[in-house]
Amino acid sequence: MTDQNGDRHNGAQADSVQEEPSGDLASADLACNDLASVLLIITQDTKLEEARFVRAALEGAGVRVVHLDPSVRRTIGGAEIAPEDVALAAGTTIEHVRALGHEGRCQDAMIRGAIVAAHAWHAQEPLSGILAIGGSMGSALAGAVMQTFPYGLPKLIVSTMASGFTKPYMGVKDIAMMNAVTDISGLNTISRDVFRNAAHAVAGMARGYDRSRAADRPLVLITTLGTTEMSVRRIREALETDGCEVMVFHSSGAGGPTLDALALDKDVALVLDLSQTEILDHLFGGLADSGPERGRPALRKGIPTILAPGNSDFIIGGPIDAARAQFPGRRYHEHNPQLTAVRTTNADLERLADHLAANVALAQGPVQVFVPLHGLSSHDSPQGHLLDRSVPPPFAAYLRKVMPEHVPVTAIDAHFNDTAFSDAIIAASRQLLADRT
Repeated sequence: MTDQNGDRHNGAQADSVQEEPSGDLASADLACNDLASVLLIITQDTKLEEARFVRAALEGAGVRVVHLDPSVRRTIGGAEIAPEDVALAAGTTIEHVRALGHEGRCQDAMIRGAIVAAHAWHAQEPLSGILAIGGSMGSALAGAVMQTFPYGLPKLIVSTMASGFTKPYMGVKDIAMMNAVTDISGLNTISRDVFRNAAHAVAGMARGYDRSRAADRPLVLITTLGTTEMSVRRIREALETDGCEVMVFHSSGAGGPTLDALALDKDVALVLDLSQTEILDHLFGGLADSGPERGRPALRKGIPTILAPGNSDFIIGGPIDAARAQFPGRRYHEHNPQLTAVRTTNADLERLADHLAANVALAQGPVQVFVPLHGLSSHDSPQGHLLDRSVPPPFAAYLRKVMPEHVPVTAIDAHFNDTAFSDAIIAASRQLLADRT
């Protein structure tokens, strides 16, 4: 790493090619002190020409470059965070990493080290943006690093994987991916334009990044689907009128985990987890399965939380024939050719209640539960296709039975989308927000 005067050092390296930077480093670094810093993640052992080109483009765009080089094959030199530094941050040495002889294990070590090293630099010299260039391995490492940085910090990966399945690299963070178009193997007329555009894009975002801007309004996070949006809109508008910032997330697989990540990342005043589709789908194999941790981060952190079983009247299945095969003997509503709502039963909702109660047992802050007795979504209504009035009352009773004793479970004699239900949520939200201050 460099010290804070910008002097680069990589230590003794058995398999390295040292290339001393030219010019007066001291005077150059003084000139760079007031510039926005961009973390550049690219391996030099396989992409040296590209690394030099992108560095020059970033510097030409008016930002300071902090190059993190996670190379394993050899050390070229010149990077502010060298491969030796990355390995050391992972608690090992680059020689040991190279000796592993297995690309997956090498990658794991360098990912661990890259995260630690990037944050160590950020603590001393705050970053204003991150740019990475790579294939599948480089994108995986860069994505892992970027996902540990806060929302709002500019993040861009130029990748050969950008035209395909990008979720593993982006996660639920605000990471942009740009298609490399050609393989990242030397420079050509297309790659020069792509790399230059990416550098200028990140440089512009970095220069405009305002890390000092703090939220001046209480932040409220809410989950919903279109089938409960009518009630959630009234709740959102009421809390916004009260002066809150409200973020709403579509609980169709990515929305809930994004809420969970924001709960950890930001100072959240209140969580209204009003749609349980992703948890139901986790329990029963639906398409919106978000994993076992869904809903737990805010509870563990102690954020005041209101739970309601919105959209618990259905599991999200695939096309109608596939849904019938996976969930035989049920009632179905073909939402569109790709998605089928599969009606839940009392037994299904008891299992959901047990899961929610186990989550709530982890809570370090206040939790309240509200259950509408006349329907759980617009599907579960006289105008819908899955109405079953016999389900909500016993579900409410079972929730009272399994929830921790200190957690109130309030049954509302209304449909989820009725004003009476949203008014109850609004009143409870206002009280929890008032208690917090």
